Amino acid sequence: MPHLTLAQVEAIAREAHAHQTDKAGRPYAEHIQAVAEGVRARGGTDEQIAAAWLHDAVEDDVLSREWLESAELPQSVKDMVDAMTKRPGEEADAYARRILATPGALLVKESDLAHNADPARLAVLDGPTRARLSEKYATMRRLLGLTAP
Repeated sequence: MPHLTLAQVEAIAREAHAHQTDKAGRPYAEHIQAVAEGVRARGGTDEQIAAAWLHDAVEDDVLSREWLESAELPQSVKDMVDAMTKRPGEEADAYARRILATPGALLVKESDLAHNADPARLAVLDGPTRARLSEKYATMRRLLGLTAP
């Protein structure tokens, strides 16, 4: 069975997130595009780029777990998306361990964190939200063994 192309994955992800905005009110597609471009710029594989496009889709309930399981995607893409999908009530250290245990997922998460922690993106948020998110992202970087941006 042929796999979806990167262009098809991008189109599915953009459509799935079409009615969503980020914490700053920007179209969510800007975030997933930035993560995918970040993975590409970091030397990621096509599988990692596909996972970047889909990295928040299941967690945000815009695509179902069943969709992911049955999608015409390499198992490695499904594994990376699953690894990056936080479970309700999951502790940060358990989440980080799953990412570290999944081949390819760390690069995708690194790109996700880099975009989330972008000072220009954080600057439009109120002070308490900016402080909370900055600490959350710094904690995750530490848990994943990533150096400061």
